[in-house]
Amino acid sequence: MEEEAKNNETMESAAESKPAPVLHVAPGPHLQDTNITTRRMMVDVLIGLAPVVVAASIIFRQYAWQQLGLCVGTCCLTEAICSAIRRKPIPILDFSAVITGVILALSLPWNMPVFVPIIGSAVAIVVGKVIFGGLGQNIFNPAMVGRAFVMLSFAGAVGAPAYVQHLDKMPWLESVHAAPSQTLIAANADDHIDATSNATPMTAWKESNRSTMLSALFLGNTIGSLGETSALACLIGGVFLCLRKTASWQIPTGMLIAVAVIAGIANLCDSGAAWTLLHELLGGAVLFGAFFIATDPVTSPITPKGKFIFGLGVGVFVMIIRLLSVYPEGVMFAVLLMNAVTPLINRWTVPKPLGAK
Repeated sequence: MEEEAKNNETMESAAESKPAPVLHVAPGPHLQDTNITTRRMMVDVLIGLAPVVVAASIIFRQYAWQQLGLCVGTCCLTEAICSAIRRKPIPILDFSAVITGVILALSLPWNMPVFVPIIGSAVAIVVGKVIFGGLGQNIFNPAMVGRAFVMLSFAGAVGAPAYVQHLDKMPWLESVHAAPSQTLIAANADDHIDATSNATPMTAWKESNRSTMLSALFLGNTIGSLGETSALACLIGGVFLCLRKTASWQIPTGMLIAVAVIAGIANLCDSGAAWTLLHELLGGAVLFGAFFIATDPVTSPITPKGKFIFGLGVGVFVMIIRLLSVYPEGVMFAVLLMNAVTPLINRWTVPKPLGAK
């Protein structure tokens, strides 16, 4: 009996000396691609944005780089200050602040006063991101929060007239004014007006019933926000992001389908209109928003079905704003509205477990 008791004590002491097994309990899937990191995704987005930046640089030259520098620099500086205040590591190397700055800069007119991109960038980081807890916890797209703030606060500097003010600062555009792809065509007249010396295509159609030639919208020979002028550049960068699976293809697909269907119905109701379905798709910020703004993985749904519904909702709101409001463009408001219902979409589209009734 004594030997048995000693053996039991020995076994108990040995068991106590061994470390307890660590059990990791988590929902599936348990197989993950370790190569997909926040930094890799952000680098992919920067590469996807490169054609858009190149197009903006060709059209607006130093003004594009000035605005990009102001927005990116302010976003990174604001991120660093907020991280220091919160006593957390500065997450500059994940490039999320850089992406916010680039997208915000590309969504603004070329000739902004210096204070507009600076204030917009600071608001984008503080109100759009940090106030919710930082990267991955924000509800709304930070760049669009900053864009909405400066648009509502400085309407004179960011509104439709801002796109065509001080065009004399860009004399290099005069050499291409005569190109056929750069003309606005009046719906009921024969006169042609240079696209690069007048209102944006969306504003020209909304206010004066003048249609821009499709070639100008496709190549980017128009006035507009830095990132929305060239549909070709947006398509190149957007397809790259979808192929890399950094952007979910369901979102731009749903958005473009909604825009095309509603624009097609509008064309059928007014068959003689010079502004067609293709104008709605190529004009304004539809393609830029579909591939680079709406696809933000933090503020969009997580299920494939939810992503498609999200894209459809953005497209519907874009067309409602374009057709029924005084605003010529509605991508920014549409994205923010759908960001607000993303949690509901996630709840509505939860997939059923295998075998569930």
